[in-house]
This record gives sequence, C-alpha cells and structure tokens, in this order.
Amino acid sequence: MGYQHWKYETLNELCNDAFVKFGFTAEEAKIITDVLLMSDLYGIESHGMQRMYRYFKGIKSGKIHVDRKPEIVFETPVSAVVDGNGGMGQVISHFAMTKAIEKAKTAGIGIVTTRNSNHYGIAGYYAKLACNEGLIGISCTNTEAIMVPTFGKKAMLGTNPIAVAMPAEPYDFFFDAATTVVTRGKLEVYNKMGKPLPEGWALDKDGKPSTDAADVLGNINAHAGGGIMPLGGSTEKLGSHKGYGNAMICEIFSAILSLGTTSNATGGANAGGICHCFVAIDPKIFGDAEAIKQHLSDYLQTLRESPKAEGQDRIYTHGEKEVLAEKRIREEGIPVNDNTMREVKELCDHLGMDFSHYFGDYLPPENPGFKQVY
Repeated sequence: MGYQHWKYETLNELCNDAFVKFGFTAEEAKIITDVLLMSDLYGIESHGMQRMYRYFKGIKSGKIHVDRKPEIVFETPVSAVVDGNGGMGQVISHFAMTKAIEKAKTAGIGIVTTRNSNHYGIAGYYAKLACNEGLIGISCTNTEAIMVPTFGKKAMLGTNPIAVAMPAEPYDFFFDAATTVVTRGKLEVYNKMGKPLPEGWALDKDGKPSTDAADVLGNINAHAGGGIMPLGGSTEKLGSHKGYGNAMICEIFSAILSLGTTSNATGGANAGGICHCFVAIDPKIFGDAEAIKQHLSDYLQTLRESPKAEGQDRIYTHGEKEVLAEKRIREEGIPVNDNTMREVKELCDHLGMDFSHYFGDYLPPENPGFKQVY
C-alpha cells in the first residue's frame, strides 16, 4: 500500500473533531491531538495518526473511559501518585507532568507516578513539556506485555520507553527510546505495509525468531507466547539483559511505586491498567541554570564536530533529527499509509463525520488481503 501526504492543519482538524465526537472536552481533544501529531511531525509514524484506530477500539471496548478524570491519591511537596481511573492516557499524563512541573518550580524537583491509565503516546512529549519550561524532563511508562525477557519465550514486560529532555542551543537534548528493539507500533506499520519484519526484532510463540508481523501481534493479543526482543536481542551476547534491565527500571518507577499494574497483568477485560512516571527537575538546584545550559550546549556541539567515521559527513545529537524532520514534514505534509486512511474512513463513518470534508475526493483503496491486528 502507498502513502498520502496531508497538511498538518488538515489532520489537526480531523483529530480534534474526532476526539470531541468521542466525548472529550475541546481542551482534552487538543492534548490528545498534540501528542499524536507531534509524533508524526517528528517522523515517528508508529505513534502518530496510525494509532487513532487503536484508541477507537479501546473506547468501544470499555478499556478507555472518556468521562474518567485523573486524581491525586497521595502527595508530598516533591511527589505525588495519580490514579487515572481508566481514562485517556494522554489526558492523564498531561495532568501528571503538569503537576511535576509545578512541584519542580517550587521545590526544585517533582516526581509523579501514575496508575490505572492507558497508552499515552510518545514518552518524549511529556519530557518536552518540562524542557519547554526550562526544566529537565523525564518520562517513562510500562505497557501491555510485549517484551520477552532474556532467555524467555513469553512476553512479560512492555516496550517500556524512557524519554529525557533538557534545554540546550541550538537544539534541546531530546532522547526518547523503547527498551525493546522496536515498539509494537512498528510491527503495526510493517503489517500495514505488508512487509516482513527485519531479522532480530521479534519471536514467535515458541521463542524462535519471526518476521511475520501479523502472527507476532496476534500472539501478543492472545497471550500465546512470543513478542518483541529487548534491546540487544534475545541473548546476552549483544546485551539483551541490558534492555531487559532498563525495562525493569520503567516498571519500578511507574507500576511499582504507584502500586499499579505491572506489564504482564495489564489489559484486562475492562481496563488498560498502564502506569507512567514523570519527573521535572529545575537545574537551579545545581547552581547557575544558564551556565548549565551553556555547558550542555557546548558539549553537544563538540560531539557534532567530533571526527566522523569513513563515509559519514555528520554526527547528530539527540533531538536534532526531530527538529529537521518537523521542518521537512510541515513543508511536505504528513505521510499516512493507505491502510491507516481506511481506518480513518471507518472512524469517520462511525462518528458521523464527513470524510470528504477533510480529504476531498480521496478514497482509500480496498485491500482485502490486509489483516488488521491490534
């Protein structure tokens, strides 16, 4: 299947309208849309528009409760525990990181751990919220069980990403990565493209390497075994235990500290149960914040100017590619897979929205061979 390129403004209007139709407030719809489209603008297709159908299914099944609001159930001057009550992950997470930022601005640091939530999009969005306020932002989450632990054959941990953002010039430091080789969303994208997975990404139900995206996703959904490998693959030779260990750190800061649900127990019949953690740190608790920012900026520039490997002409620092991608994608349009557009059409029909209002005469091509797996 091919790709269509759409203006940011078009998709922004579509997403906002759709989430309001679902019953979210205009402010909540804007937050959800911002998270999705930031991902697409950064070139991270797996967590952008293509996730809309997953949220649609989550709302229909009762895993995501549109009317539920987050609440603080435990609090100190520097910390809090938030219960998301099964609401929308982006709304809960924006609330929690805003609280962490408030604490950091008064106490120097804020740590908010969150339970009973749902998928929250890209971890980096929340780290960037703090960074935009001149703070160091950290965000991590667990997810439904997708990662097979080293030497195992059943998914027991999530993709469990960690994101860190810190102010710098000319580009903020911005790191956002799963602790699995790839995210579930990448498997969904490959499934939509009808392509085999690259070697070294996933395992079948028997714990053997697999390149069949639909089969791996189906096994994950059915808890039949298999899943995605930790960073480093499936053996210790290339560091599988390191990805596994980093995923455990996310479990500790999100699910364990909040007394929430660990990845292997999320996704029951009527609940998501995902847990997150958000940290905001004011650099001023370490001295001159501007001097610290300049020190980081200088080091990042030194990295960019360091000797290049043969055949390479550029070294990127974390966050630089995202800035460049956003500039390009805003000019060229956001690429959306035709199979995703078929899902958008179904979503519009379900909500009573006029698909042609947003996309004119375009109609997604039929693809009877596509197996939708979420």
